[in-house]
Amino acid sequence: MKKLLVVDDSNIIRKRIERIIDKDKFELVGTAVNGSHALEMFAHFQPDIITMDLTMPEMDGIECIEKIISVNADIKILVISALSDKATGIEALQKGAQGFLCKPFTEEQLQYSLQEILEP
Repeated sequence: MKKLLVVDDSNIIRKRIERIIDKDKFELVGTAVNGSHALEMFAHFQPDIITMDLTMPEMDGIECIEKIISVNADIKILVISALSDKATGIEALQKGAQGFLCKPFTEEQLQYSLQEILEP
């Protein structure tokens, strides 16, 4: 079972991801409301996979991805963002994220995206 950390400043999105994930494949170890909180949770829980919003207060997703990847280059990060700005999504992938999912998303899209970045 893979340990999952959900990072999003929207309570609605955090709850939605929590509801959708396959409980046989993923154990939700924590949720974070911004990048600073995510770094604390990451250090504490050592998740295998992280869903990461990009636009958040205090520390955005891009900076958070950089910091997490500098500690663990093998971590799997799925960016989930409402940003229609392709350049920001590309930047997140260049910084080390493995996937990008646009909000709003369907249950199937989330499950597929999580499965896809876990496959070797």
